[in-house]
Amino acid sequence: MRKHSIPGDRVLPNGLVILHEDRDVIVVDKPAGLLTIATAKDDDRTAYFILTDYVRKGCAKSRNRVFIVHRLDRDTSGVLVFARTEQAKMRLQGEWDTTRKKYLAVVHGRPAKDADTISSYLAENDAHIVYTTADPTKGKLSQTAYKVLKATKDYTLLEVDLLTGRKNQIRVHLAGIGHPIVGDKKYGGKKDASQPRLAHQPHLALHAWTIAFNHPFSGAPLTFTAKVPGSINGLVGGVGLADNPQPHP
Repeated sequence: MRKHSIPGDRVLPNGLVILHEDRDVIVVDKPAGLLTIATAKDDDRTAYFILTDYVRKGCAKSRNRVFIVHRLDRDTSGVLVFARTEQAKMRLQGEWDTTRKKYLAVVHGRPAKDADTISSYLAENDAHIVYTTADPTKGKLSQTAYKVLKATKDYTLLEVDLLTGRKNQIRVHLAGIGHPIVGDKKYGGKKDASQPRLAHQPHLALHAWTIAFNHPFSGAPLTFTAKVPGSINGLVGGVGLADNPQPHP
């Protein structure tokens, strides 16, 4: 039996919280504002850097390291999975299409449908902007399902099922139906500039809420949930969601 969870959540620097740890997998709750891994333009402390230091126990000469399984945007909070070995990484990524991922998003306005699946081909231009194209030879088929959880005068809280895993997919799809995510400076257009309450929303109102997958070696089903951040609660007056939602179907 390879699984060995740590007793309770452990808080690391920069607000990174370990939700689960065994000899093969580390699952964390990443706060908004923290990069998953350094980019060519930004080498700030990252989730990868913090976890590498953690597994090395402060010994710079240690060969221990973590392996990135997937990424979250800097301003997206929530569940993030790392592997402890390259073999575990390859197994997790090999089954990534069957991994179930639910997000919470607060959008401007209210969608016309209380539940729907958005489907389009997504491509990326030279400026690293993802966009919808009608040409299937230029883009990859992408699908995002959502349902309305709560609506206020200005905003709507959505539960989002990421059915495919393209870059910026949720952000582009929701902006494409006229309801961009609150705080999205890249795809939100002028909507954020017109909302004074956004002074209290410094980050994107997108949260990787739950993730469910099978352990790469034992095959045991695992589901992890990241606590709903206060910034999302503040936008919609409290979301009233349990930190342990119903398991994925």
